[in-house]
Amino acid sequence: MIPTNVAIHSATTIDAKICPLCDSKMLPIGTEVIRSEIVYTPPKLERIEYVATTYACPECKDTEEPQFIKDNGTPALIPGSYASESLLAYILYRKYGLYIPLYRQEQDFVQQSAPIGRASMAHWIITAGYQYIQPVYDYFHRELLKRRFLMMDETVIQVLKEENRRPQTKSYFWLVRTGEDGLNPIILYNYTPTRAGENARQFLEGIEPGFYLMADGYQGYNKVKETNRCCCWAHIRRYLLEAIPKGQEKDYSNPAVQGVLYCNKLFEYERSYKEKGLSFKQIHNRRLKDQKPVIEGFLAWIKQVNPGSNGKLKKAITYILNREEFLMTYLEDGRCSLSNNLSENDIRPITVGRKNWLFSDTPDGAHANALYLTIVEMAKAYNLNLYEYLKYLLECRPSMSMSDDELSKLAPWNEDVIKKCSNKTE
Repeated sequence: MIPTNVAIHSATTIDAKICPLCDSKMLPIGTEVIRSEIVYTPPKLERIEYVATTYACPECKDTEEPQFIKDNGTPALIPGSYASESLLAYILYRKYGLYIPLYRQEQDFVQQSAPIGRASMAHWIITAGYQYIQPVYDYFHRELLKRRFLMMDETVIQVLKEENRRPQTKSYFWLVRTGEDGLNPIILYNYTPTRAGENARQFLEGIEPGFYLMADGYQGYNKVKETNRCCCWAHIRRYLLEAIPKGQEKDYSNPAVQGVLYCNKLFEYERSYKEKGLSFKQIHNRRLKDQKPVIEGFLAWIKQVNPGSNGKLKKAITYILNREEFLMTYLEDGRCSLSNNLSENDIRPITVGRKNWLFSDTPDGAHANALYLTIVEMAKAYNLNLYEYLKYLLECRPSMSMSDDELSKLAPWNEDVIKKCSNKTE
């Protein structure tokens, strides 16, 4: 059911009901709900003026040093602007939750007789991002570096005004998230001008060595040292699927089809473990028993496959053998993942946003995008109402002077935050 306030309306359309036998006026004796409908109320913008009060001491007013105090109340969210927490949260929700670019929001505000320009909105987003969202983001980052199972992915973006770079030059967003370790999920986005692996290393600097990292085959991740690299079996299966000639998907004599069957077996085992609700320890033991022999057979098989003229199969074999040392890493702990699918799902908001926003004008704008995408995707992970959580953070006004204990009270896994900002359903 759509969550909404319920108002009761009588379905009566005639003032008086007349008895068909005696013409007496009939009286109501009961009601029943016969239908319901959702009524749309257009949003509205209100202008609120805050008045400061000046206080004077009645005892000192006639002395040489009369005393006055002026109460200016809570400072503006952004000095010199008319942006309120609710207005900015609404703009942020529409941009990062609904992927509506600022130029279209500007047009929509005109329809509401509120000429709010995109330049003003962009300024508010960047300013509030650095001042209020950055402290929360940095707290999430510190918490992520305490974890032992991470996943990464990256995708291209365009930033027009990077120093000493052409507007057409590719820049990048990185997705770094916690893995399937049963703890609170943390999802972070990071903007960098280049795809250099050094960016991944710097972002994870300070993490205790020996953690597990799930990532695709990009060589840049080799810059992240002292980690246990896991290989994504979904990527392996994808390469093999692409190598199957059209119309031969059920030809089990085809080597690419045979390779896909090996991969499918691993995913079937993983699915069965989750359906049975096995513990991490049980998953670890079952993987060694069930999946290790499959991978050993897969490696023995692929090393004797002759791809012939199938260039895509040759490419798949090369991809797999280049990652041979990582193929079994996930068997070491039941909390490791078989694939990087969680990261690929979390990288999609960037690709969807990219189709709508097209580009970031400046590096500051790109960095702000990373901050707010982090907040929005974290809110989604905990089933929070996106607008309410954004407004809540802006109302709380996090600062760099806050301790981690204070910032933890603003995290989406905090019970009070969940009560205030959760998506309520009836």
